[in-house]
Amino acid sequence: MGKFSDVILAQHQKFIEEQYLFFVASSPLAADGHVNVSPKGLDAFKVISETEVAYMDLIGSGNETSAHITENERITFMFCSFTKVPNILRLYGKGRTILPGSKEWEKYASHFTLYESTRQIIVATIFKVQTSCGYGVPLYDYTGERSIHFDWAEKKGKEGLSKYIHDKNGVSLDNLKAPLK
Repeated sequence: MGKFSDVILAQHQKFIEEQYLFFVASSPLAADGHVNVSPKGLDAFKVISETEVAYMDLIGSGNETSAHITENERITFMFCSFTKVPNILRLYGKGRTILPGSKEWEKYASHFTLYESTRQIIVATIFKVQTSCGYGVPLYDYTGERSIHFDWAEKKGKEGLSKYIHDKNGVSLDNLKAPLK
């Protein structure tokens, strides 16, 4: 079952900062709804305090996490080590979406290197931390970040990105509305 904590401890934060990849999970309240799990990379995740985290969310093909947490706030983050010590860390929390131009934007945006394609920042209040073994997680070598997203965003341009958000990111698979700037 693993070990539990009510807060993000120093060793948890160190482990989080060492990972190049994390996963975000959310779901609607409907029993037949789609559970969403999204991989995230870059330097996009920050521990703000022992009970608060944030990640910079880039424009993507959907906006499930934002729609789900707008409905019910439930969010889980998972980090797993692909090197040396096998470890898995989960953060359970209540999330909210911070949009560019909102009164909280500057507070959270200051933690990140923002891109033209930064869509929003997802902030979560963490109420449970779980660590467990990662014996079944394979070993992988990190070789770098992909440029595909940034090439796509540059080709779209500012107005094209804004149109894309409004055309493709406003409603989840379960027909839940996601907040848009």
